Amino acid sequence: MDAGKTTTVERMLYACGATRQLGSVDDGTAATDSMDIERSRGISVRSASAVISLPELRLNLIDTPGHMDFMAEVQRALLAVDCGLLIVSAAEGVQSQTELFFRAMEQAGLPVILFVNKIDRAGVDTRRVFAELTKKLSPHIVALNAVKAQGARNCAVEDAAFDDDGVLALCSLDETLEDGFARGALSQKQMEDSLFRLCAQGRAYPLVYGSAACDVGIDKLLEIIPRLPRICARADGPLSGKIYKIEHDKAMGKAAHIRLFSGQIQNRDTLTLLDGGNPRAEPRTEKVTQIRQFSTGTKLADCGRFSGGDIAVLYGLASAKVGDIVGEICVARHAPPLQTTPLFHVRVTDGNPNPTPLLTAVRELAEEDPLLSCEWEPDERELTVSIMGEVQIEVLRHLLAARYGIRAEFSPPSVIYKETVREAGTGYERYTMPKPCWAVIELSFEPLPAGSGYVYESTVQKSQIPQRYQNHIETALPEAMKQGLYGWEVTDLKITLSGGGWHHIHTHPLDFFLATPLAFMNGMLNCGSQLLEPFLRMNIEAPEEVSGKLISEIINMRGEIIGSVTAGGRTELEACAPLSEAMDFSVRVNSLASGKAQYASRFDGYRPCLLELGKTARRRGVDPLDRAKWILYKRGAL
Repeated sequence: MDAGKTTTVERMLYACGATRQLGSVDDGTAATDSMDIERSRGISVRSASAVISLPELRLNLIDTPGHMDFMAEVQRALLAVDCGLLIVSAAEGVQSQTELFFRAMEQAGLPVILFVNKIDRAGVDTRRVFAELTKKLSPHIVALNAVKAQGARNCAVEDAAFDDDGVLALCSLDETLEDGFARGALSQKQMEDSLFRLCAQGRAYPLVYGSAACDVGIDKLLEIIPRLPRICARADGPLSGKIYKIEHDKAMGKAAHIRLFSGQIQNRDTLTLLDGGNPRAEPRTEKVTQIRQFSTGTKLADCGRFSGGDIAVLYGLASAKVGDIVGEICVARHAPPLQTTPLFHVRVTDGNPNPTPLLTAVRELAEEDPLLSCEWEPDERELTVSIMGEVQIEVLRHLLAARYGIRAEFSPPSVIYKETVREAGTGYERYTMPKPCWAVIELSFEPLPAGSGYVYESTVQKSQIPQRYQNHIETALPEAMKQGLYGWEVTDLKITLSGGGWHHIHTHPLDFFLATPLAFMNGMLNCGSQLLEPFLRMNIEAPEEVSGKLISEIINMRGEIIGSVTAGGRTELEACAPLSEAMDFSVRVNSLASGKAQYASRFDGYRPCLLELGKTARRRGVDPLDRAKWILYKRGAL
């Protein structure tokens, strides 16, 4: 978690003259830590942008959080960048989030450089860290420098020739090097050129050792970054960009951070926004009222226009959302959205009988972080917010107080369960009374493998149900799926519209919106509901003498041991367990190991759970299973 990302960015800014004074995370003066809570806690909770000037290159940097509660910030930043810099602590080695972030960049198709930081820390073993990286991330990692005096404040690095392992790694990927290797005639330049060519293809990864705190290795990073690939931006090409971050400015209103891949935007332009997560959504148009760019370091300056390849902040886009596409889709940069799943929900109150200020504030924060997924239930007068973990509660509490003057209280976090269907089946609804109404729907349900999400298909001809009414069914289903038989969101299934009908006189435009949840819940009853619970994948390193106690604890949590390795008096365990049982396991691990253990965990998907071991949720709103009451409610008669 604390690999030194912000300190590394701070060193890069200072080395290039973007800041006049070197900031410090510990002192709360780092340029990219702008929030009070970031300065006080010494961790990043939001991504932050900065710019530095290199010879013939304007380099935009996005400093992202490392804590797992803010993984979504990393994923949103990946929408905007050309390359990734993965920073690994030489002291902690490869943690679970290290691998997760690497896989996320790999999935996004980004070239990656690795920076092994903190080589000055006492007791570090850079050879061990390198072996971990090649084992857990990729065997095709090649170091560009070597470490001297590791574990000391006077640590240093020097450029190093490729060792045998590095040469073999490159030759296994690049046939053009094989002949030269066989003749012993490979030059350093040939191998470096091959490494960066393979890096651009996502097949090999340059590695730099250093210590940002001691200003070691930063010059090497700045030397090799310009060799990484970037998009071929054209100002005269079709307009294409992606909104990767939303903020709110007290004076300027909504601020949309955009990466422009091609084309040009200037003040007063009217832009077309496409929903990046829903290609069927109607395009929206918004007018740009002001454009700002990062001029030096983290400072924003007004500019009249900017062109493809750059990053800017646009104002005036009232409907803009994270993930929106501006103009056309850039096919080369249109990776599928990476999924992050909130694992808890909390109830939020502020003691004010008027809920409007709290609702407005939380909804604005949810625009900046869509995973918050706030829901207001007017009948219960209850606001529920989805979160990733407890650190996020502290951040929300701080933001509500600092930005809106609201002193909010949060309930203890509750685990979010889900549901899926037990078997294939059908759901049916014939809504023809009381007239005027007519909507007949038949839905076919099919279970899908874990992690598949929701898939919709229609096999009904437009002559049987007109397309506009089929659209109503498709729109209503995701809302209906938010609550299954046990009150949780339904997932991992395919729903096919397989039959139905309408009446050219009696069908009302809202009839299919009303009837869809009835058909869905009928299908859930017919197919049966399977409760699903979230699991954690855990990596633990502890003294060998406590390994038996740890394994016993994991088994008692309904967990499973995936792997165990003991060497040098230490045991490494990989295990998984239900989140509901393992919420405080990190505390128990450190207690059992007397503080001599390392613990890391990450979300590992949903798995079936016995109802008596899980939890049902209270139904919010009117239940479609009470058919008569549902119809009265939807027709405004309650």
